[in-house]
Amino acid sequence: MRTAPRPAALAAQAVAAVVVLLLVLVIVRLPWAGDLGMHAATIQRLRHDLVDPGNPLVDADTPSPYYSPWMLVLGCVARVSGLSVFVVLRLGALAGLALLLSGVWRYVRTLSGHRAAPALAVLSLLFLWGTVLFNWSGFYGLNSLALTVSYPSVFALGLAFHFWAWLGRAVRGDGDGEGDAGWGVWLGLGVLWAVILLCHQYSGVVATLGAVATVVAARPGRVVWIRLGGGLVLGLVVLLLWPYYDFFALFGAGGDLESVHRPLYEDLFGRYWLVLLGVVALGVRWWRDRWDPLVLFFVLGVVVVAVGAASGHWSWGRALPAALIPAQMAAAVEVGEAGRRGARVGWACVLGVALAVGAWTQAGAVGYVVRPGDLPEAVAEKYRRPWAGYFWMTPWVKYGDVVMAREGRPARQIPAYGAYTVAPGYPDFFLAGEGRREGAVRRYFGEGTSGPDREEILREYGVRWVVDKGAAGKRGVGLREVTRGPEGQVLYAVVR
Repeated sequence: MRTAPRPAALAAQAVAAVVVLLLVLVIVRLPWAGDLGMHAATIQRLRHDLVDPGNPLVDADTPSPYYSPWMLVLGCVARVSGLSVFVVLRLGALAGLALLLSGVWRYVRTLSGHRAAPALAVLSLLFLWGTVLFNWSGFYGLNSLALTVSYPSVFALGLAFHFWAWLGRAVRGDGDGEGDAGWGVWLGLGVLWAVILLCHQYSGVVATLGAVATVVAARPGRVVWIRLGGGLVLGLVVLLLWPYYDFFALFGAGGDLESVHRPLYEDLFGRYWLVLLGVVALGVRWWRDRWDPLVLFFVLGVVVVAVGAASGHWSWGRALPAALIPAQMAAAVEVGEAGRRGARVGWACVLGVALAVGAWTQAGAVGYVVRPGDLPEAVAEKYRRPWAGYFWMTPWVKYGDVVMAREGRPARQIPAYGAYTVAPGYPDFFLAGEGRREGAVRRYFGEGTSGPDREEILREYGVRWVVDKGAAGKRGVGLREVTRGPEGQVLYAVVR
């Protein structure tokens, strides 16, 4: 196996170390955006009741797919330590990042002995995307990862890389096609597969596609298939017995879930065109080996995403990482595999340019560490300011209080501090009457709703507080202004 010149490997490792340091500093700040409120609310419920936490967003006793094994661990940490939810999320982010980096290192080592390969793989994962920024849970470009590093999706993706590395070694065995991994290894792999699916269902789909590619590429013998079947059965049992929600009921989810994911199929070229370099690398690998695991992984990912587009199952777009990861890995690994020295140097130069373009596109992530005012103007233009949060209302609003808040950011953020909202800020497959709650919120804030009707809505849902901008929230009687927050928001107490 070829190895890279030491200076080249050190350079790649140094750049990767700087990027990782940036992510660690981002974790210290933990910028408020996206689904952070949902995960904070989940830990809030678990720290108060590990057995029956109820719905994380509204005052209802329902199961939730957010009560995953990883969230349960973080809930226990919060309960035992007494640390605030946001400190626990930072600790979870550090653990998730470490798991992701170590998983990439282990997985790449099953593909190449090139000294620079793991560092280049990390850089490719973060920067080999496109020139149109795209942030979404489970999508791990630098800017997206900076905002989602505390999410269960990062933890699950890290587990997935370890899963593929472990599975690859087990399925290859000693090279005779029958494998030398015992039953304990295969049963452990089955449990790990189930844990990934429970922690983040979409990352679990990606992990499953990668596992299928790994097994098929190895073309194992009968013994491996039998033990693999045993691990699969045990994994299904774990999924069936998980007490916090019915995993298999999620297959019936649809409706709003599909419409929410439709943007995943927009501007695919702008978001991902740099990955085409990895597609070229996959073509080279396929020419060398028709059973290459990265090629099979990529094909499976493309098929799932394409079927989702053709059938209107837009949530299947969450499987896009199953096409992106193998291409990014191939681009990194090919630096040490591309034939003669000249070809390897040429490929390294092309990859370096692509990574530089991707890094410049996502340079705004530096703003989550450095004050935006201190950034160069060209970089500051790429920065997107995170949300402000609702710390300002916590001296008055206590754990378990119900707050009437508009849809969107207020409903997504307020439960992070322990309160409930009338309607959930996210689609909730397990919540009966979700549409009725959303209708109640719209009626309350509607221009034509009478004062008595608003008071009736407040009584029905046990509302103690109303949050809205300016005087708009104080419609009807029975509200008293308590305090004001950023962006003109006002907290009103419901007077009964």
